[in-house]
Amino acid sequence: MNGIENFRLKVFRVAAERLNFTQAADILHLTQPAVTLQIKALEESLGTRLFHRTGSTVSLSSAGEVLLSYARQMDELAARAQEELGRLAGEERGKLALGASTTLAQYILPPLIGKFLAAHPGVDPFLYSGNTESVVKGLVRKQFDLALIEGPSHRADLSTEIFIEDEIVAIFHPESEWAQVVAANGAAGLASAPLILRERGSGTREVVESALRKGGLNLRKLRIAMDLDSSEAIKCAVEAGLGVGFVSSWALQKERLLGSLKTVRIPGIRIRRRLNFIYAQGPKPAGISGSFLQFAREYGKAIQTPVWPAKA
Repeated sequence: MNGIENFRLKVFRVAAERLNFTQAADILHLTQPAVTLQIKALEESLGTRLFHRTGSTVSLSSAGEVLLSYARQMDELAARAQEELGRLAGEERGKLALGASTTLAQYILPPLIGKFLAAHPGVDPFLYSGNTESVVKGLVRKQFDLALIEGPSHRADLSTEIFIEDEIVAIFHPESEWAQVVAANGAAGLASAPLILRERGSGTREVVESALRKGGLNLRKLRIAMDLDSSEAIKCAVEAGLGVGFVSSWALQKERLLGSLKTVRIPGIRIRRRLNFIYAQGPKPAGISGSFLQFAREYGKAIQTPVWPAKA
């Protein structure tokens, strides 16, 4: 569903919120030159510059800041109108903007969103994927109606609601010597192992470091071989024999079947966490976002955290 928001104004709004025409093009499913053309046409029709461009840096002009404020209000009004029209027709209709940390966006949300759309075909979803830190920032900036993150938001102005449970597991190449070392020595066996971790700002990185610290390891002395920005990248690195990784058990469905990775329980350490919905403090989400939240609650009750038995 294309919605009723003016297209040129929508291009401006997305580009202004990201301050990156390439990212805006990806979100809008346009080419970067097409985004530039729409912005130029809007500037010409308004008779003013909306952006300052200095090399590769883009910033809003004073006029651009004013227009962005009104563009957001117009987007909200258009969304509300679309929802009301849908209710008159007896259906949910309108936009649903979600932000989700990487694990949730890759492995858990696609089937959930698919089932929701099957029940509500008039909904137009948008999903942003990034690490927990970037998702929280996007929600605070009102870029999303709802967000799902790995762990706490660390913000008093956001409400948190448990979605499902998760477990982070240590993964090894099937022929890795470190699997036996860790199985025999627990956390101490990781002291000299090459570790492959998520980037800083990731919820997974935060809970792994916390668990290792509680296990008696000095984080400054750990051998961090690589920081990567996704579970898929970590799995590929471990499959290539580059070290020991930590990923969500939700990310290992395919590897269970193929036997391309193995996991070992670390004696004395079990890394469990909650995957949470977050939204602005105040009234509970309503409209389409409220319907999705309730749908997700029921979906979460019906699924269980995958368990991969330890292998030595």
